[in-house]
Amino acid sequence: MPGFDLDAFLPYQLAVLSARVSRDFSAHYRERFGIGVAEWRVVANLSQVGTASVGDIHDRVDMDKSKVSRAASRLEAAGYISKAPHPTDGRLVALTLTDKGRAMIRDLAPVAKRFEAEVLAGLGDQAPAFRSALQCLLKASDAVES
Repeated sequence: MPGFDLDAFLPYQLAVLSARVSRDFSAHYRERFGIGVAEWRVVANLSQVGTASVGDIHDRVDMDKSKVSRAASRLEAAGYISKAPHPTDGRLVALTLTDKGRAMIRDLAPVAKRFEAEVLAGLGDQAPAFRSALQCLLKASDAVES
């Protein structure tokens, strides 16, 4: 298509960057705990909120509900999360980290912080501007979705 440069197209660049960073970080938890990106996102979110439904996690990480549900089932089978009836909506299931899941987060939190620091170090003194621009894009995206 004349006048269109895919490699310079911001949504494309963000998608490629996101996939690469996610893939690189996934090596840390895949190797140590045998989980994938979807499972990591579920566990990481539960570590922040305590208890959540599949829909809550879907809303927060923009991952298909079916993918969240399958990840939750794999995590439950591995002993990282537990499922219980939702306290206020009987149609939902409440997901919570088990002791094993909390131990995983304790092990991975410093690894995640080091990984983030390495990524930001690659930006040098542009890292604060990048973080600020990223926050602006996320806020603008939230406003469009609302």
